[in-house]
Amino acid sequence: MKRFRPGVVPTLVVGLLLPLLISLGFWQLGRGAEKTALLASYAERRAAEPMASTELLHSADPAFRRVHLHGQFDAAHSLLLDNRQRNGKVGVELLQPFQDQRSGQWLLVNRGWLPWPDRRTAPQFTTPADAVNVDAWVYIAPGATFQLHADPVSSTWPQTVTAVEPAKLWKTLERDGFAYELRAEPGPASYQADWPVVAMGPEKHLGYAVQWFAMATALLGLYLYLGWHNAKEKHHGSGHESTQHV
Repeated sequence: MKRFRPGVVPTLVVGLLLPLLISLGFWQLGRGAEKTALLASYAERRAAEPMASTELLHSADPAFRRVHLHGQFDAAHSLLLDNRQRNGKVGVELLQPFQDQRSGQWLLVNRGWLPWPDRRTAPQFTTPADAVNVDAWVYIAPGATFQLHADPVSSTWPQTVTAVEPAKLWKTLERDGFAYELRAEPGPASYQADWPVVAMGPEKHLGYAVQWFAMATALLGLYLYLGWHNAKEKHHGSGHESTQHV
């Protein structure tokens, strides 16, 4: 009777890799479900009418909520969020402090994307000098921004950064400001304001999950094949030796 003989090394490899591949597949499914819920919440709140700034400041869950602001930009303290791409072109997003006249609160408003094709010259932008009306929505990132190293401390403006940190800005400026970034909707004070909510959609996470599960299935199939194949060879080998002995 043939016995299953996979070998010690293949068993150890499969014992380590198979749970890892399966867990990665389920992790991708979980991420996809999170993105689906995130996009559903985004669509619902973006369809609502903009709320007043005073109402936003007292909201327990401000993510993706629209708000109507009236006030003035602080042109002296601009941030340029680096490594932003649109249609294959490199550029930056322009963020500026904005003081809302109704609430007196400072908010960090992302005015949109600017091209930056030549790194030898600074990106060109203008700032409205008078008070303006701005419709924007609160952006809360689904996870921490990956940075190889923290942005250096600088006293010169505008500052080029790789992550948006409103709390750090308000501390530097010694101001009481809103804790999250607001992304401006298209309007007179905006640049290119086509905002992707998530960098990777749920369908991509599902695709990656299928790949991980397929790799796990292939690994298990190969393991079973080798185990029975080795058993078959050992069975034939032992039968041949018995014949020679007779």
